Amino acid sequence: MRHKRVIKIKILPDIKYNNLRIAKFINYIMEKGKKSIAQKIVYAALDLAAEKSGKKQVEVFEEAIKNATPAVEVKSRRVGGANYQVPIPVRAERKFALASRWIIEAARGRKGAPMHKALAEELTLAAKNEGSAIKKRADVQRMAEANRAFAHFAR
Repeated sequence: MRHKRVIKIKILPDIKYNNLRIAKFINYIMEKGKKSIAQKIVYAALDLAAEKSGKKQVEVFEEAIKNATPAVEVKSRRVGGANYQVPIPVRAERKFALASRWIIEAARGRKGAPMHKALAEELTLAAKNEGSAIKKRADVQRMAEANRAFAHFAR
């Protein structure tokens, strides 16, 4: 074996919605250990997104994550002195991590708006299958589709 086995830490569901995925998302938003601020941002964003879309907060969140989730991605493989972008299916934990990361990056990229408003906007756009996070997913899918010829290099 190359390295020690990583032990997964069990996280508790979030306080307001009793949802593990929202708790994980709060942890992704958190910077410098300031969890209470991250919670305020996420809860305010979910309330705004629900108000805009007319759905429940958790429904909007789950829909946004589902739409931003990639099915395949490309991984670099070195075969015979050449590097190939090999399409591989994405594991379930990584799917959620990638979707969350893309939504958060898109929200942080919006300048001139408070984080909770930018995040709410990105969540509503992702729930409607629009926005930067969805564009990122489409780019990754397109890249995997273009390199499908190298799929036989995957292990």
